[in-house]
Amino acid sequence: MRAYRYVISALAIIFGSIFLYLYIQFSALSNMDFTPPPISIDTAIAKIETWPSLIHSVGTIRAARGVNLSTESDGEIISLNVTPGQFVEAGTIIVELNNREEQARKEKLQASLQLKQLLFDRDSRLIKQKSIPKSRYDESLANLRQVKAELSEIDAILDTKAVVAPFSGTVGVIRVDIGDYVETDTEVTSLQNLDQLELDFSLPAKHAPKLRKGQNITLTTDAFAKQVFSATLRDIDSRIDPSTRNILLRGKLISGQGLLPGMFVRLSIDLGSPRKLVTVPEIAVGYSIQGDTVYVIRDEGDRSFAEPVIVEVGEHSDGFTSIITGISPGMRVTTAGQNKLFRGAVVKYSAGKD
Repeated sequence: MRAYRYVISALAIIFGSIFLYLYIQFSALSNMDFTPPPISIDTAIAKIETWPSLIHSVGTIRAARGVNLSTESDGEIISLNVTPGQFVEAGTIIVELNNREEQARKEKLQASLQLKQLLFDRDSRLIKQKSIPKSRYDESLANLRQVKAELSEIDAILDTKAVVAPFSGTVGVIRVDIGDYVETDTEVTSLQNLDQLELDFSLPAKHAPKLRKGQNITLTTDAFAKQVFSATLRDIDSRIDPSTRNILLRGKLISGQGLLPGMFVRLSIDLGSPRKLVTVPEIAVGYSIQGDTVYVIRDEGDRSFAEPVIVEVGEHSDGFTSIITGISPGMRVTTAGQNKLFRGAVVKYSAGKD
């Protein structure tokens, strides 16, 4: 019996020690603070700023006078009189086609014309003397007119055997070479007057009432990333395109040195009526298909909390975004650290960075 008492006493001491150890551990854990530390973020204050009324779009540069020059007849190219990039005056012959057959026919007709003219002049004298019948005189006149018409026809054919610059401009890449046999409407080169450039673009029909000739346009292009060009709105189409519901517009470039026809540009039209808008830094807005959000900071005593707010975003300018709905002036918004935030997250920030 004494041995049993020793065993029971030993077990009581062991289990008592275990329970005492666990009690001490749980007591210590219950007194610990498991609240996560505040999340460090950067913030900014939503402000009211005056922004110009701008409409943004994209467009294409075109030459006020620019064409693709093509052949009007088929034949072998016997002469190329220009080089790519060359400035030519109006009337310069760009390309000549083989016209020997037409030239020979013209010489034959010119000889025939001289004979027909002599016969007509003689018959004109004789008809006055009533030495020949009227029918012979009429025949001589008809023969003369026929030869003249044939000469006019051959001159017109000869004109199609040369590609001529219709206005002064800069020649583009030559797409043919001497010896090539070309068919009618074969493109030879382009001719662009780079001194007068225009801008073609379109806008949704809802903007039509706001558009006025002479409004200022600013444009940029990737080819000149750090340069801003200017233009004015010159032409407004008289109808809305029923297939796109857009209105076609054309601007005249004021500063466009270096731009080339066909260049893609981004543009903004100043409507001339500034607006007061609530703005926040662009990096404060989180974009998603569920909706655009901004984390707003709510201060309660000595603690601050982050709350997501659904917003409607407007225009962008110089790193700032206008907020149409969702944010009021004076609200503090998060500009860095949003990826760590959730609704009700405790945050800390430095107010001195505003």
